[in-house]
Amino acid sequence: MPEQLSQSQIDALLQKMNSGEVHVEEESRKVREYDFKSPKKFTKEQLKSLDSLHETFSRMLAPYFSGLLRTVCEIEVSNIEEQRYYEYNNALPDSALIGLVEMKPENKHFDDARMMMDIPTSVGFYLVDRVLGGPGTGIDYDRDYTDIEIAILTNILTSITQRLEDTWNNHFDVTAKLSNLETNPRLLQIFAPEDIVVIVMMSIKLGDHLNGSLSICIPAEFLEQVIDTFNLRYTHSNKRKDPEKEEAKKRVILETVCASNMEIRAVFDEFKMSLKDIVQLQPDDVIPLNKSINSDITVTIDKVPWFTAKLGETKKKKAIKLQNIVNNGDEEIQWKNVTNQ
Repeated sequence: MPEQLSQSQIDALLQKMNSGEVHVEEESRKVREYDFKSPKKFTKEQLKSLDSLHETFSRMLAPYFSGLLRTVCEIEVSNIEEQRYYEYNNALPDSALIGLVEMKPENKHFDDARMMMDIPTSVGFYLVDRVLGGPGTGIDYDRDYTDIEIAILTNILTSITQRLEDTWNNHFDVTAKLSNLETNPRLLQIFAPEDIVVIVMMSIKLGDHLNGSLSICIPAEFLEQVIDTFNLRYTHSNKRKDPEKEEAKKRVILETVCASNMEIRAVFDEFKMSLKDIVQLQPDDVIPLNKSINSDITVTIDKVPWFTAKLGETKKKKAIKLQNIVNNGDEEIQWKNVTNQ
């Protein structure tokens, strides 16, 4: 066929197309729906920088929960999306734990904002149970929080808010404060129903018993003002750090670690007896051991050997004197004379 068609050839081709003798394949195109009533305000790059900010927040929050609850905690950002506020509010259950956070930037060019932190009731009851020494199982209650539980959870959400403030301060100076705690999302009227908000969804794994979530609702109007400060290239800039704030962070970490409970046990000797011999034991029976009374004993911390020690007395009380530090069960390092009562 020649590269250029004559007029007669063009007319013949059009006639065949109209009669159906020639099949014309239509080009398939993917059509993406676009809601003109709710236009997207943020680009993928901007949402990515917001994701990076909350990944940092999750890394700060996980050790806090691990120390507070004495269990392994894993937190990560699962999703970030824009919604209208009424869509987010309608998706919340009738009973929830919502903390209202006041954000006040020190830069006067930025307006103050109010954020929402939503924690499911299952996670809320788990936090209360573990803080009070419970196992964290069987906490799926269908009831409202008591005043004592609200007081405990207010304390916890205040600490979470402090870590949120530290994360945002990596980009610009801001003060975050927990202003209120609500348990009924239907009574919240902090945004207009048509307002655009950004929802940050974070998944939480607490020990082996509970998988939950934490969501943060941020007004888009506030983010539009500050999002340009979230430049990924300068997230870890050489900004001069406040020595007082750094010292306060170290003090919080040290207090959290020091508050952790660990079991310490002094073991003189271990041996086995048959069940028959154990059943026949009577008061005043003497059980011979395989060690001399002057032998070293092993001191374990959470079932891990840490020290060797000697038996003794001090102030008419039984005591042990630590002798050496056990390193990996083999190497021993000399230890100062310390007496534990």
